[in-house]
Amino acid sequence: MSDLSADDIIDRRRLRRKLTFWRVAAVIVAIAALFAIAWSSMPDERFGAKSRPHIAKISIAGTILEDEDLLDLIEKAGESEAVKGVILAVDSPGGTTAGGEAIFEAVRKLAAEKPVVSQVGTLAASAGYMIASAGDHIVARKTSIIGSIGVLVQYPNFAEMLDNLGIDVRTIKSSPLKAEPGMFDTPPPGAEEMMRRMVLDSYEWFKDLVKDRRGLTESEITALADGSVFTGRQALERKLVDGLGGEETAQEWLESKGVAENLDIIEWQKGQPATDLFWARAAMEWIGFDFTKKSAVDAIADRVLLDGLVSVWHVGS
Repeated sequence: MSDLSADDIIDRRRLRRKLTFWRVAAVIVAIAALFAIAWSSMPDERFGAKSRPHIAKISIAGTILEDEDLLDLIEKAGESEAVKGVILAVDSPGGTTAGGEAIFEAVRKLAAEKPVVSQVGTLAASAGYMIASAGDHIVARKTSIIGSIGVLVQYPNFAEMLDNLGIDVRTIKSSPLKAEPGMFDTPPPGAEEMMRRMVLDSYEWFKDLVKDRRGLTESEITALADGSVFTGRQALERKLVDGLGGEETAQEWLESKGVAENLDIIEWQKGQPATDLFWARAAMEWIGFDFTKKSAVDAIADRVLLDGLVSVWHVGS
C-alpha cells in the first residue's frame, strides 16, 4: 500500500472534525429534546402558574378509598393563598364508606377556607355522591347518574363448593362471632344480623349527612335514600343537585360568590414522580404511555377487593 499524501491526511482530518461536530450536535439536540419533553411534563408550579390567583380543580375519579395523597392535596389547596375557589370534579361510582367519609370531611374543611363547587361528570353515586355533597353547590350534566344513597357489605361463601370437593376447613376462635360471617362455613346464628346492624348504622349516618347538606325533610330523604339513582335532571327536581351544566357553569357559580372573573382553572394533581425517575417517566409518556390510566385488571380489582362497609353503585351489584 502506498503512503498517504499530505493532501489525503489533511482531508481525513477535516472529515473527522466534521463527523465529530455532527455527532456532538446530534447529542446536544437529543438532550435538548429530552429536556423539553420533561419540562413540558412538569407540574404547573414549575412555571409559577400555581403562584398566581387561580381556581383549583381537584378530580375525584374511580373507586373511592382512603387516599392519603388526595387528602394531602385537598389540604394544600385550602392552605394556598393563590387558590381563590375550588372545582371538585366528581366521576365515581363510590367505594368504601370510610374512604368517602374521610374525603367528605377534608372537603368540608377546605370549604371553610374557599368556595367549593362540585361538578359531576358521568357519575356521582354512593360514596361519590357523599363527596359531591361536601361542596357548597353541585352542578351535574342532564344525563349524569346521581344518587344510590346506601351502604352494603358483600362476602363470598364457599361452604357448599368445599363440601362438594370434600374439603373441610376447621377454625378455632375465641367466640362464635369472631371473623364472621366467614367464607368457608355456614354463618352461625347472629353473624349476618351483626353485619346488618353495622350496615344500618352507617346507612343512617349517610342519610343524615345528605339530609343536612341538602336541606331535605325526613320524608324527602326517606324517599330518596332507597338506593335509587337519578339522571341529573331528575336529581335537580329532587334537590340532590343545584344546577345543570359543566365546568363553565361551576366557574360561573364561583364568580357569583366573589371569585374574580376569568381566572385560570388549574388542575391540581397528586404527587409527581421522584426526581430520579422523572426523565424515564417523561420519555415513556412522550411515546404514548399514560400513567394516569389504570389497566382493566386494576380497575376490576379495586371494585372486587374493597374492604369494609361499601357505598358503591354499579350495574349488577
